[in-house]
Amino acid sequence: MAEGERAVGSPVAVGRKAREVVARGERLAGLARNVLADHVRATEQVRAALAPLLAELVAQELEGIPVSRLKDVTEGRLRLGALETAGFGSVRPVFEASRHELRQIPGVGAQTADQALAAARQIARALEETVSVRIDVDHPEPRTTALVIALRRIVEAGPDLRRAVDAARGLERQLAGLLPAARPAGGRLRMALLGRAGRESALAAVTELRTLVADAVAKGVPMLLTQASTDLLRESSSDAGAWVDFELRSAEYYSQLAEIAGSAPDVEASEGFLPAEVAERVHAQGLDDTHRRVSLRGYQSFGARFALAQRRVVLGDEMGLGKTIQAIAVLAHLAADGHRHFLVVCPASVLINWTREIGSRSTLRAVPVHGPDRLDAYAEWRERGGVAVTTFDVLHSLPDPKKAERHPLDAPAALVVDEAHYVKNPEARRSRAVARWTNRCERVLFLTGTPMENRVEEFRALVRYLQPDLVPRIQGSDAVAGPHTFRRSVAPAYLRRNQQDVLTELPALVQVDEWEEFSAADEDAYRLAVAAGNFMAMRRAAYAHAEKSAKLQRLRELVTEAAANELKVVVFSYFRDVLAAVERALRDGAGGGGGGGVVLGPLAGGVPAVRRQQLVDEFAGADGHAVLLCQIEAGGVGLNLQAASVVILCEPQVKPTLEHQAVARAHRMGQVRSVQVHRLLAADSVDDRLLRILESKARLFDAYARRSDVAEASPDAVDVSDGAIARRVVEEEQERLALTGRVGPGAS
Repeated sequence: MAEGERAVGSPVAVGRKAREVVARGERLAGLARNVLADHVRATEQVRAALAPLLAELVAQELEGIPVSRLKDVTEGRLRLGALETAGFGSVRPVFEASRHELRQIPGVGAQTADQALAAARQIARALEETVSVRIDVDHPEPRTTALVIALRRIVEAGPDLRRAVDAARGLERQLAGLLPAARPAGGRLRMALLGRAGRESALAAVTELRTLVADAVAKGVPMLLTQASTDLLRESSSDAGAWVDFELRSAEYYSQLAEIAGSAPDVEASEGFLPAEVAERVHAQGLDDTHRRVSLRGYQSFGARFALAQRRVVLGDEMGLGKTIQAIAVLAHLAADGHRHFLVVCPASVLINWTREIGSRSTLRAVPVHGPDRLDAYAEWRERGGVAVTTFDVLHSLPDPKKAERHPLDAPAALVVDEAHYVKNPEARRSRAVARWTNRCERVLFLTGTPMENRVEEFRALVRYLQPDLVPRIQGSDAVAGPHTFRRSVAPAYLRRNQQDVLTELPALVQVDEWEEFSAADEDAYRLAVAAGNFMAMRRAAYAHAEKSAKLQRLRELVTEAAANELKVVVFSYFRDVLAAVERALRDGAGGGGGGGVVLGPLAGGVPAVRRQQLVDEFAGADGHAVLLCQIEAGGVGLNLQAASVVILCEPQVKPTLEHQAVARAHRMGQVRSVQVHRLLAADSVDDRLLRILESKARLFDAYARRSDVAEASPDAVDVSDGAIARRVVEEEQERLALTGRVGPGAS
């Protein structure tokens, strides 16, 4: 036997080999301790920055609570006459006073002072659990800046930080027992003094320690821990850099803030008011994040585990809460468990979005199964695995997974059906195709943002695909009794959370790029515009044939979903003719105005100021859902549109400041809901090129420069030249499409 293969119990192994194993274990323990210490330091910095902001919010709340409420806390035992006579009108001055100060008040003895302070502190502690800090990006000040900088260090570390901390805690716990037990094996004299039982115990500890270290190395744990400590020890970023990053991913900042502050939403609400037995089963379900590239909020983690634990369900979260991310988390977990094939079915309008989201949010491979090469793509997916993303219209043409000739395979590990209300009619071809695949798959996840308690018959139709035994239990009377009663009655198959249930922070800005493929008519109009060198025509080619426009189809879907959730929508475009096409589509298209709400506008440059304000007032005063159409240069300046919860941008803007100012009309002080911004983009087009150019330098520079007084007064001063961008985009698109032409007058 070679020296490196000697048994652990041999003299050499007992000495040098055992010491090597222990040394490797101690190095691993050191890495674990460092990560945990660095993480504690980083979270304490967040808490330190948060403390004065919370204290101010609590003080403001205490100011509004009459001092007489202290008597309620002490069950009437506290005598308040002397405090009231001394001018204590609210709980705040009592809370802020010292025991000595209270005792100086005539008639206030030691017992009264102590009881009053204890009662005031009890109320303050209760308030700390209910108040939420708002990070106001439009009005940064030193205290919120300090909080954003402290949070950024943790956000920058990404989802790997959570894995590193969990791994470090596990290693610290295991190594704490193994290392002391294994150390005696490093010396023969120490082993001799142990006795037989002690020697066996030490050798067993060395063996276990060697296995533990080898397993950690094989999984890349040392590198994970080292990287986490490096991320947590980075120098603090500049104020402007931190605020720019916060704007780009505010949801991640708020998620970390809620976790560190312990300001989680109401548990019952965040768990969709599920019965205890279902919630317990979900809590027991693990969620492997090995193949995931994004951190989940608490309610999102619960949603993914609900889908895994219940296997065949409808996830009906309100729009803007991240149903796509939760579905990807399910697929990533199953991939970590060894599964290789997954299938997503969605409307054609969101196929590109699904493909991009899978690639950016996970390590899974997305395979679009669409277009003329769909059967080749399908065969390739069968052979290599990944997430096949297809549409309702294509699904029926795909071979049965059990009967394929070239590449037979078992059913996908999971089927995800987005916009599942599309299959509410069981007789439709798309519904029959979905039914065929749901019968093949053990796990099925239906996604819909439409509140099912308002559509009991539709919900029965969806549940029939998933858990048919549950259908007789679904009664219309449960829906009449209220959404909570309905959700409890259908808990085995349905989970829905509303924004107000789970977003404890003040409104986040949720930005979604809605990528579409040109329809054939869009493509023809676009190529003509490129050949003519007409930049402005290129930007609005996607709306040239409204009845066949892919962007307009997606816009209708977004407005319809907003209508189902009674959300108000603002639609922005640079072009009057695009807004006219949107207006016709919403008024005349399916759903009669995107779900029955009022359509106002367009609010354009030629509309007098008084009429503009009238339109805004009508929009804000409309009962429930409404849509306001705005020309971005008119609607983006000087108007307050915080009644809107959904903003749709029909095309990207050449000036980043225009887009920012337009969105800021809705996402501002006074908002009571999160604001969703949907940017409609055409793949392989002027939109794609424009974004690449702007995001390289101009957008970041603009975001920094916006914070100066000069930029606020004159946003044009920091924007890139319109003409330069236009000419560059036109020339690149002419070259890509092999179209000869000239840069026409519409390019600048």
